[in-house]
Amino acid sequence: MSDRKHFADKDNSLEILMDVYGEEIVRLCYTYVKSWAVAEDVTQEVFLTVYQKQAQFKRNSSIKTWIYKIAINKCKDHLRTWHHKNTILSEFVSKFIKSNEVSVEEQVTMLEEQTELTEKVMKLPLKYREVILLHYYKDFSIKEMSQLLVCKESTIKSRLFRARALLKVEMDEKKEAS
Repeated sequence: MSDRKHFADKDNSLEILMDVYGEEIVRLCYTYVKSWAVAEDVTQEVFLTVYQKQAQFKRNSSIKTWIYKIAINKCKDHLRTWHHKNTILSEFVSKFIKSNEVSVEEQVTMLEEQTELTEKVMKLPLKYREVILLHYYKDFSIKEMSQLLVCKESTIKSRLFRARALLKVEMDEKKEAS
């Protein structure tokens, strides 16, 4: 779908963009915030920003890259907030207070995170996790990731190399332990 078509009718553009990119953005946000509810909230903020800033889209990149960049920035903003830091502390403390019952949301999250590789990727430091997810799960090129993350292409390549090396070490240790 062309970028021009997305913005042809401002009233319908938000709905079109949400249909096309909504699920991808929620999943992307989840990789940062690690909570489906928060990821959905951040996604709403992303599309509100997209709607408000449509006129500022310069078409220097694809609409997908532009939306992903907004999403990544919103996620990083959320991770810096006092509310997020307080929530993390509260959840840590509540683990010792709550019963052992697991909510449906937690069960779904556990099922999704059961694959070994996904666990390893999610444990990577953010700068490595984001390049792995964007490159292998979302098929972004080095150049697109460079634009998204506002880094040089050589930095992206280095991060990908280091992330792969970290994952290889983790997987090799798992094999040796077995």
